[in-house]
Amino acid sequence: MYDLAIIGGGAAGFFTAINVKRKHPTWKLAIFEKSQTFLGKVAISGGGRCNVTHACFDPQVLCQYYPRGKKELRSVFERFGPKETIAWFKHYGIAIKQESDGRMFPESNTSETIVDCFLDACDELDIELYKGMALQSIEAGASYTLLFQNAKVKAKNVAITAGSSQSIWQMLQTLGHTIVAPVPSLFTFNIKDPFVEDLMGVSVPKAQVKLDLPAELLKSSGLKAVDITQSGPLLVTHWGLSGPAILKLSAVAARALHDCQYQFKIKVNLCGLNQEDCLAVLLNIKSEQSKKLMVNTPFFEIPNRWWQRIVQLCIDNTQMTWADCNKKTLQSLAQKLSDYSLEVKGKSTFKDEFVTAGGVDLKDIQFKTMESKLLPRMYFAGEVINVDALTGGFNFQAAWSESWIIAQSI
Repeated sequence: MYDLAIIGGGAAGFFTAINVKRKHPTWKLAIFEKSQTFLGKVAISGGGRCNVTHACFDPQVLCQYYPRGKKELRSVFERFGPKETIAWFKHYGIAIKQESDGRMFPESNTSETIVDCFLDACDELDIELYKGMALQSIEAGASYTLLFQNAKVKAKNVAITAGSSQSIWQMLQTLGHTIVAPVPSLFTFNIKDPFVEDLMGVSVPKAQVKLDLPAELLKSSGLKAVDITQSGPLLVTHWGLSGPAILKLSAVAARALHDCQYQFKIKVNLCGLNQEDCLAVLLNIKSEQSKKLMVNTPFFEIPNRWWQRIVQLCIDNTQMTWADCNKKTLQSLAQKLSDYSLEVKGKSTFKDEFVTAGGVDLKDIQFKTMESKLLPRMYFAGEVINVDALTGGFNFQAAWSESWIIAQSI
């Protein structure tokens, strides 16, 4: 009989196990992982550096990075947030550094530091680790009976930290939990348009991207005007557009974009001005830079290649100077810089950092303890529940915080 059985050997599973065992040194604990690798997502996250958390230390502000779960996580982050995460890793001799965009990584710049920390802590605390153990069924009673392919395990308490697992969700649904249908979050937009064609790797540091969705879809998805316009760096990829501005949109509108089968329109603003103000700037440039070629004088921090492409969409003569450009052409250029419409035809996964929106309904969970409201002594943490975040270390922070809450309350 285990005091605690943990289903899922990822970030949330290990953080739960270590913190529970530190609190209850005599308990018998085990982590059961279905694959042949522990902490696989931790190892590849952040480009192999592991984006541990984000330098956002105000719980109220931190919650805003979670399209689903912001209300419930407020009290969780007040008890254990990024500051506590940094201190936790410091206890194990791992220094965490902050980068200019707020993301935080181990100073070693390798995720192996985090993986080794967890594995070493489990060894030191005598936490049993089992891989290749896919759960077949869960039976609730005076204790929990967990049936694996080649083993039957009994446990007084169970923590479900299995990530985005259809089979686990199905078992939990059988036990009475409501499962919010999972849809992808954090993805790039597939676009084929002369505006971005063959410009892979080109980026602008400040752009604004707005979803152009039917009013009825916005209403049914509960999206507000503030949700469908996001700002940040914008990157051209092989397939279309990526970068923080796009990823924010994909997360906030994950369910709406799924409902329209990833066929929709966006409007891109590369200059940070409305069309009228952009035209005023261009008229001023025409006056001050009259003798220069339009294609050779980029503005608004737009890289040369992208600037040349946009100008060439407006003029036939690449030798045209600003002096030779008429107002109608300048109006066309202003429109393309401030309000260019693009058709999105599908999505692509963002690197290896696939995130799912959906999972155990938050109404089924007591967030003071992370315990199921339906089944006593069953706890949840990580992506198995309907919480997800923007990119930047926020999903890991939710996992650490929820796991810590389990350890404090179990």
